[in-house]
Amino acid sequence: MQDFNLQDELHALQNEDYTIPNEIDPADGDIGGALERVVEAVAENVDNVGEEETWDGLRSFIKHSEQLTGAQQSKLLDSISSGLQSTIDQLSHAVDAEDPAAFLPLKPTIERFAFLLQWFVTVAERGVATAPGDAATLAKPKGRGARKKAVEGKWNWEEQIAPTLTLMGKALRLRTHRLWSTSAERDAFVNCFTRPAYQIAQNETYLRNQDTRLAVYRIICLAVKQHAQGFSAQTSIMQNLQYFEHLSEPMADVLAVLAKDFDHAQLAEEILREIASKSFSAQDSKGPRSFGRFLTRMAELLPRVVLKQISLLLAHLDSESYPMRMALIEVLGTLIRELALSEEGEQEAREKQIEKLFELLNERFMDLNGYVRAKVITTLTKLCNLPPKFPKQRQQITELTIASLEDKSSTVRRYAIALITRLILTHPFGLLHGGPLNLTAWQERYKKVKEELNTLEQKMGVLEGQRDAEEEEGQKTAEDDDDDDDEEEEADEEEEEADDPDESVVKAEPGAEDDDASTVAPRRPKKAKKVKKIKAPRKSEPLDLAAVTQEQALAAMDGNMVIKLRLTKRYYADALRFIRIIENSMDILSTLLVSTNKAEVLEAMEFFRVAHEYEFESAQMGIKKMVHLIWTKDNNVVGEDGKELKGIRARLLEVYRNLYFDAPPDLEPKQVVNRIAKNLIELTYSATLAELTSLEELLKTMMDEGQIQMDVVHKLWDVYGTEREIPRQQRRGAIMILGMLAVAKREVVTEKIETLLRIGLGSFGKADLNLARFSCIALQRVSGSAKKVKGSLVDNTMRLPMDNAIFRKLEEAIEWPCATAAWFGMAEQAINTIYLLGEQPDTLCQEIVKNLTRRAFTPLPENRSPKARNEPLDKPGVPPTPGFNLLDDADTVAPTSPTATRTPGSAISNDFGDAFALSQLVFVVGHVAIKHIVYLELVERELKRRKDEAAKDKKSKTKEASKEGEELEQVAGNAEDDIGDIISGVRERELLYGPASLLALYGPMLKEICGTPRVYKNVYLRRAATIALSKFMCVSSLYCEDNLLLLFKIMETSRDPTMRSNIVIALGDVAISFSNMIDENSNRLYDGLADKDLTVKKNTLMVLTHLILNGMIKVKGQLGEMAKCLEDDETRIADLAKLFFSELASKDNAVYNNLPDVISHLSTGDHAVDEETFQRTMKYIFGFIEKEKQAESIVEKLCQRFRLATDERQWRDIAFCMSMLPFKSERSMKKLIEGLPFYQDKLHEETVFKRFNEILSKARSNKQTTKPDTELKEFEQILLDFKAKGEEDQHFQEQVEQTAEKAKKRAVKRARQKRRGSGEWN
Repeated sequence: MQDFNLQDELHALQNEDYTIPNEIDPADGDIGGALERVVEAVAENVDNVGEEETWDGLRSFIKHSEQLTGAQQSKLLDSISSGLQSTIDQLSHAVDAEDPAAFLPLKPTIERFAFLLQWFVTVAERGVATAPGDAATLAKPKGRGARKKAVEGKWNWEEQIAPTLTLMGKALRLRTHRLWSTSAERDAFVNCFTRPAYQIAQNETYLRNQDTRLAVYRIICLAVKQHAQGFSAQTSIMQNLQYFEHLSEPMADVLAVLAKDFDHAQLAEEILREIASKSFSAQDSKGPRSFGRFLTRMAELLPRVVLKQISLLLAHLDSESYPMRMALIEVLGTLIRELALSEEGEQEAREKQIEKLFELLNERFMDLNGYVRAKVITTLTKLCNLPPKFPKQRQQITELTIASLEDKSSTVRRYAIALITRLILTHPFGLLHGGPLNLTAWQERYKKVKEELNTLEQKMGVLEGQRDAEEEEGQKTAEDDDDDDDEEEEADEEEEEADDPDESVVKAEPGAEDDDASTVAPRRPKKAKKVKKIKAPRKSEPLDLAAVTQEQALAAMDGNMVIKLRLTKRYYADALRFIRIIENSMDILSTLLVSTNKAEVLEAMEFFRVAHEYEFESAQMGIKKMVHLIWTKDNNVVGEDGKELKGIRARLLEVYRNLYFDAPPDLEPKQVVNRIAKNLIELTYSATLAELTSLEELLKTMMDEGQIQMDVVHKLWDVYGTEREIPRQQRRGAIMILGMLAVAKREVVTEKIETLLRIGLGSFGKADLNLARFSCIALQRVSGSAKKVKGSLVDNTMRLPMDNAIFRKLEEAIEWPCATAAWFGMAEQAINTIYLLGEQPDTLCQEIVKNLTRRAFTPLPENRSPKARNEPLDKPGVPPTPGFNLLDDADTVAPTSPTATRTPGSAISNDFGDAFALSQLVFVVGHVAIKHIVYLELVERELKRRKDEAAKDKKSKTKEASKEGEELEQVAGNAEDDIGDIISGVRERELLYGPASLLALYGPMLKEICGTPRVYKNVYLRRAATIALSKFMCVSSLYCEDNLLLLFKIMETSRDPTMRSNIVIALGDVAISFSNMIDENSNRLYDGLADKDLTVKKNTLMVLTHLILNGMIKVKGQLGEMAKCLEDDETRIADLAKLFFSELASKDNAVYNNLPDVISHLSTGDHAVDEETFQRTMKYIFGFIEKEKQAESIVEKLCQRFRLATDERQWRDIAFCMSMLPFKSERSMKKLIEGLPFYQDKLHEETVFKRFNEILSKARSNKQTTKPDTELKEFEQILLDFKAKGEEDQHFQEQVEQTAEKAKKRAVKRARQKRRGSGEWN
């Protein structure tokens, strides 16, 4: 047998030219026979492995294993494994028998087998790595018979890994200290098994097999535990964490197995200490992620071990690498979870540790990296799901999370919303009164318990005073009492402060039992002791045991009650503070409903759903604002972070269905219907016009999808049609909802027309004109809601004969004598209904106008003023009429003071009439005029349709040639043009100027009322007349041309903001009808942007946005006024302006073309703004300049502006605008350098030079790294030179000016002296 040294052999194996004395080359001869002989020799006796022929043969086969077949490789591995197994068995018995003579001879044998096995694993792994495909491809053949074919052909190494590793684990169970006297020999032997284990672990595919994974863990653990391989294992694990990212969690699993199953946690602690001493740079991404996952997994598996080393690991909270900071945050969360759920150790110590860990987490809310801040919030969200509620930390967490709602990262904001929602769902204040968090209810509870506590404390103070009077040492006892009372008063003051959400409060769980007092209120037992001390009787008096016993019992009961009430009071104070914090955040959360990030919007919707269920008072604000999301166009499911997200529109429908349609399971079907109807009606209370419009679209969608049952519709009709007296809001709400549902399904209304006429246009409608208005809107649904197809001549609306009862009722409603502002909204909708449903609406409206004219111009009796036919004021919450506003409050009773119709000073009584009646007349006349235009368009379309059908019939009957057919089409086309010209002529000349036109009588009257404000002073009459005048102007260009300047004059001089707002809207309508006229006076339209009234400014901005974006008017340098609105103090104005510019940027070069005018408008002249506002505005606008060619052109233009700029403020503004450009191309810099002569004399100004340095920094960052920056360096030096020269010139100029000033002063002085000398001489 040859001598064998394992260490030398392993060292020799590292060399590429590993030599074997009697090497067998498979290519030379019969490899199968040689392999058989070697295998038989080993099988006969394991000691034969030391024979030269057998030893060299085994090594040769391993060295040339790639030339062996699969069966031969399998046979070779089986031979080595069986030999090692046999040797292990023999050694185990010999070592157990303590017989050195028996186990020492087997030492070389087991070393040889260990060497062969580890070499075989290395070769096999190398073969897998070089083979085509990965290990997974070679591992598991699929299909029937595939395994058999794999055995015959390609050898499957992965199936052999687990048994091989298991055998290695058995070898490591030997007591090696008996076999090897030196650690070097023992380490060499152990490494024969650990090295293959680590090598196999580096293949991620192998670790997916549970048997393989556990075998690797066992080998490493045995080497560390029984063979003192801790240091080498530590080194290997650290290297694996550094270079193999997939081993981060498996290495943590190894250490967990070692600590739990082998009771050896020292290695885990050493590795944690080594990781704590490492430093990670911000550029390193792979290492920190791997170590971070390792630490996270360690905290999950061995939290106590990590907790011991946490003081060292906390250094990574300040690491440059944010993945490490994220990992430490997750570790802290896991440790808090472990401490909160564990019962080991003292509770007080655990609470202190939890408090410190929470402080560390809360500090990370201010981390510079958004991912770290998001990780903090997600970690806290997980902690909120634990059974412990962490009452001491919840308030601070809530405040910090709400502050994160304004974070610049959308991910942080989204997770913050989710955390706030989770804080509400898991709040600890439901033990006494359930889950709702209604602020008013909790305030009442707090007030009640506070009164009870004050009463009881006063009572106990009286009893104590009586007992103190009986004490022998009364003075001393009284002093002690005063001290104790001072302490209690201080404690009470602290509890009073708990009601203030801005003050810090010590939180405590409420306890209904007395034994909770010691843990929450440690001061209270002092009072109990004091009471007992006071009760001691004086020695000079006889002792009444019965009285003392009764007094002690009462005092003890009162003391316990005080403690309980104080705990309850503190509990209520904590709840109130939490509720107030959430309530104060509702405004921020409601703004997030319109975020551009879909996931953020979905989280905000979920928050408001939860807040509404928990009865937060401000949640209704978000629920109402949420309804506008129904207009979201994109309803596709989006994916973010690998998660499926619902579309916003679908989620909105789900939230509203959950809140208002889903009923508790214990309700009966009838109760469910009543509940849904009640919820729908309440949605209309205090709703704005925009909210009702969005709600209509939402209910229409739900009705189309069949989510609203007809039972609910019938219930709504029952509410609307009841003859009993019910609140007006309920009846209004019912018909409003029914009208919305009828948009999707008109049968909702068509089957109940009689009810509509009886209620809405009957006695109830006359008593409540708002009810009549909404009833008219519901009647309009009878015609259907089919949208007109562009270019189509077909009218799908339903028309009714004029003798229908509907029109009689509508006429009665309009002519019903009343004097409330609600009449105008009702009359508008009634006229709309007439023109929408009537076959000949003009005939009915003509009669209505005549009747109102008679009433308005009927002289009033002498000594009698117009009597207001007042009706009771309605409750607030009626939405305004869309379009123009006549009154600020639609429910107020309009004053009916008489107004002059001729001269203001006329003494003739017949010259005075009812101002409100005249207002009604002019309002109806104006609205009939504008609706008649629409009616004429329908007439035109009907005439064209008839002509078209006649032409088609004639063409189908004729059999002439195609040429004649073409001529016929041309004739039909000419006929359509003739129809259009005829209708246009009627509109232009007949409606307002024709001798047979009724409206022609009222045009001069409207002009007279609007043009003589000193005569017609009634504000409501003037509003109605102005609206009517505007509508007349939309009819005829002739009338518009005559009265346009009058309308502008009224807008400039009127002190009524409502009238100015109406005129702005009217001018927008006029611009659509006759754009040329408004285009000539567009400057005057922009004046509304400077109006002091917010409504006027908002309406002006909206009108201009519509007109400009739709090309109705041309922008002639006035865009600067729109740009001013970007920095308006009112958020709504600023948001509208931003929306305008973002839409304008989508037009071709629109922002670019108007940019010079905007800069001039904001920088110089009377319209200039301050520098800070200018910079913020231009920074936003320049964000839309994305094309490089545009940037190049702007650079050239701005450089030329320097030439004409004389003011330093203009220099700074131009330089700032240039610094806002991206300078991504060399051409932009070339343009800048070429323009040097224009600005070289301005560089001495400090801010200008600073802006050019910023431009240089941008250019360097955008420059390609392969190109030299010599040109930029030269330009930088030129800038420095001209800056220095400019400073010298300026200094010289200042000296010249100073010299001139001194010379001037000397000359003046000499002149004075000369005059003085001449005077003295004389």
